[in-house]
Amino acid sequence: QLKFVESGGGLVQPGGSMRLSCEASGAAFHSYPIGWARQAPGKEREVVSCISINGVDTVYADSVKGRFTIERNNAKNTAYLQMNNLKPEDTAVYSCIADRLRFCHPDVVDYDYWGQGIQVTVSS
Repeated sequence: QLKFVESGGGLVQPGGSMRLSCEASGAAFHSYPIGWARQAPGKEREVVSCISINGVDTVYADSVKGRFTIERNNAKNTAYLQMNNLKPEDTAVYSCIADRLRFCHPDVVDYDYWGQGIQVTVSS
């Protein structure tokens, strides 16, 4: 079973950048596609991005396309989410996610493994 620990969140001004890290343990990280999901106050959780096992294929929600970049380093059992040109509407708790069947899905309900999440606040 995969376990995740997220880091790198905090407060950033609109237009700023932030890089989230997700360190995995407990299973073969390199054999799982890894995603990031977020939950904003008063809103449902949504999948932000997902990356394939070898890092070649990536998918993004329309709301973050062109601003966020997902990456992974299998040697370090770590995934990253680089967030640029942040907007107040990006404020949310961000969590690392994975599906035990090893797919990237557009819906959060299909993911089995979740990190505790980390707060990202975009505000002036």
